[in-house]
Amino acid sequence: MLFTGFERPEPGTGIKITFRESNGDLIKTVEGNEGDDVLTVAHEYDVDLEGACEGSIACSTCHVVLSQEQYDALPEPSDEENDMLDLAFGLTDTSRLGCQVRLTPDIENLVATLPSATRNMFVDGAKPTKH
Repeated sequence: MLFTGFERPEPGTGIKITFRESNGDLIKTVEGNEGDDVLTVAHEYDVDLEGACEGSIACSTCHVVLSQEQYDALPEPSDEENDMLDLAFGLTDTSRLGCQVRLTPDIENLVATLPSATRNMFVDGAKPTKH
């Protein structure tokens, strides 16, 4: 479920996340708090990571690609997450749903690469906004 009580950490005190485009170009580097999920952090800092289902593990639009090392440092994805990842555009061996990746000190300097496209449930072009 999408974490709704996000507060930006004081600069230099949070866990760094770097968001990159599919071609490797830097989007931005930001900081979140331990326990925040990648989707919520992306929305807080206006990174274009969709999250159409608002973190309820009902879509794959918050799909991100991690390095093998960072992927291995995370808990195994749940069956529900794996089912949604099967629908993700550009699925890789290190793909995860951003709503399911919680920040921990073990994954300091996380790099989340956004795929070149998503498969969106919306057909009207609507994009969810942060609440």
